[in-house]
Amino acid sequence: METWYYIVVSIDGDYANLKRTDIESDDLKLVARALLPADIDVGSRLKYELMQYTLEQ
Repeated sequence: METWYYIVVSIDGDYANLKRTDIESDDLKLVARALLPADIDVGSRLKYELMQYTLEQ
């Protein structure tokens, strides 16, 4: 299973735009806030592993 890293670029209501930081990419991924940790904010760093997002320490 792969591990991917993201940063929260923006939050728009029930959705957040995430940008991958582990590879070179300008694409944004739109993710429902219900799938993300409750205490995220713009600039939060996330780890996606085993089909789950967690805040990166």
